[in-house]
Amino acid sequence: MKNTLYALFVFTANIVTAQTATKEQLSSDLPEIEITQGINLHIISPEPIQYVDLSTQKLTGDLPTVNIARIKITDQPETVSKDQSKKTNTFYNGDQIGLITVVAQSFIAQYKAIYRNSENLNTVTNIHIQPEDMQPIEMDKMIFSNMELRKFAMGIIQKRSEKAPIREEKNLKLSFQLNNVYVISDYIFLDMTFKNNSNLSYDIEDLKFSIEDKKIYKATNNQSIEMTPLFQLNPQKHFKKNFRNIYVFKKFTYPNSKVMMIRLIEEQLSGRTIEMKINYSEILKADTF
Repeated sequence: MKNTLYALFVFTANIVTAQTATKEQLSSDLPEIEITQGINLHIISPEPIQYVDLSTQKLTGDLPTVNIARIKITDQPETVSKDQSKKTNTFYNGDQIGLITVVAQSFIAQYKAIYRNSENLNTVTNIHIQPEDMQPIEMDKMIFSNMELRKFAMGIIQKRSEKAPIREEKNLKLSFQLNNVYVISDYIFLDMTFKNNSNLSYDIEDLKFSIEDKKIYKATNNQSIEMTPLFQLNPQKHFKKNFRNIYVFKKFTYPNSKVMMIRLIEEQLSGRTIEMKINYSEILKADTF
């Protein structure tokens, strides 16, 4: 198993300073999860995992994706019984072999790992972290978890607006609309709709965001700064007629001499690319929600 660490293993992620908002937790009160020699246990989190702590060298693991911790019992040589007739496992059925702590963006979950031998027919292979196992973490008020950003984005999608789009671009039977801009705390939400008026479905290769010079005098003088959304509501890459999505950015600024450029690019050499330029004055008119 790659990136194996013992006792404490920290996965690549941005760890935010936080303090627990709940009373201290006693190990005797922790929920139990069963784990069997030679079988991986997958702990599935509803939001990205910041780090995982394993209290003993009896456990090891890694992070195959940002939302899943994969844990197993550390491979150990078997011990030989007194009569030399058979080998026995190092652990006994029901032994507690360590504590597992999973820290996500807005909560911490802890479990007692209980050993179950391979004769158990109901071996546990994965668990979802349940709400009752989550201890809230009090984050900086300016930082939102992906779950919170999704909640805000869903609120925007469900809004009914009678307003005309802030901007709209049309080309090659494609329509690209910036419906509205919202801001909450230090986050900017772009509500965008893509419409395909042809009978050919559209396969998205990329949606690029950048800050570029409004006027380019020489190609060599053009300065382009790429921007990557912190979060997008829908990772969809294909649409037939209409596709609406919310893209979230950390607060940014740019001067009047520059524009925010958004490029929708189709897969293969179709040439169906459409661009939109957004002035900073339009960002400044963002609504709140």
